[in-house]
Amino acid sequence: MKAQNVASTKNVAIDEIPEGRKKIGIFLLEILAIALVLLFLFPFFLVLINSAKQSADIIISPLNMPEKWGQLFTNMNNVIHNQNFNYWKSFFSSLFITAVSLVLISLFSSMAAWILVRNKTKWSNFIFMTLVAAMIIPFQVVMLPLLSTFRELSDFIGIRMLTSYKGLIFAYIGFGGSMSVFIFHGFIKSIPYELEEAALIDGCTPEGTFFRILFPLLKPIQVTVLILNGVWIWNDFLLPSLMLGLNGKIKTLPIAVTSFVGSYVKQWDLILTAALLAMLPIIVLFIFAQKQIIRGMVEGAIK
Repeated sequence: MKAQNVASTKNVAIDEIPEGRKKIGIFLLEILAIALVLLFLFPFFLVLINSAKQSADIIISPLNMPEKWGQLFTNMNNVIHNQNFNYWKSFFSSLFITAVSLVLISLFSSMAAWILVRNKTKWSNFIFMTLVAAMIIPFQVVMLPLLSTFRELSDFIGIRMLTSYKGLIFAYIGFGGSMSVFIFHGFIKSIPYELEEAALIDGCTPEGTFFRILFPLLKPIQVTVLILNGVWIWNDFLLPSLMLGLNGKIKTLPIAVTSFVGSYVKQWDLILTAALLAMLPIIVLFIFAQKQIIRGMVEGAIK
């Protein structure tokens, strides 16, 4: 009775708020949302308008609008056909690394989280807490040990881990796995274990139970994991620059942008245009997949 009285009192208090105050509150929230949108879009706006200028104009007036937008397509043509930048090769390298890393992170992290949730032991709790603790370790702390370990591992197993796709993807799985296991772990705990028991009773193997019963139910939270890791891997510069080198045969798009930066000369028009071309695939992906992205995140939150 007391809980019902408290709830009814809260509802009455909300209903008693004057209509004018509600409209003012909504208006202030809309103003705040517009201000945040403009704040977050301002860097992209600067890149866009300066990509349509020549280098001298960028230095003199970086905030002014371009005189001719046709310069944007001229700069894009110069960047794409630049042999040092090699846009398409860098694009497909970034695409391959991102796609393979996301598939393996999603698969291995969901399997690890499932085992840790369903096996309630001291070791499972210890492993999970270790993964959670790994999330707060700065990358700069493990940067040099990572390189030395990969160099020794290459000599030991006879497979080149540095300056190769294999080593970089392996590193992304390690760095992205902790957060992904943490996200999957919380979601799997809300899935009833009776579903898996019914599958086991019907003669399904543990592997079949995971891939046929549990894995399809993880689709909403997989969208969230793929977004968080995908944006990070696509835009990452530090880890590929360490693993692949700035002048190696394999270059991702962020590394390729540095080809326009010299010791004495910086081609700002080409640098910003190359950065714009590197951002376009992610922007296009969000435009065409925004419904699925929002739906996946909402379903994951409701679940």
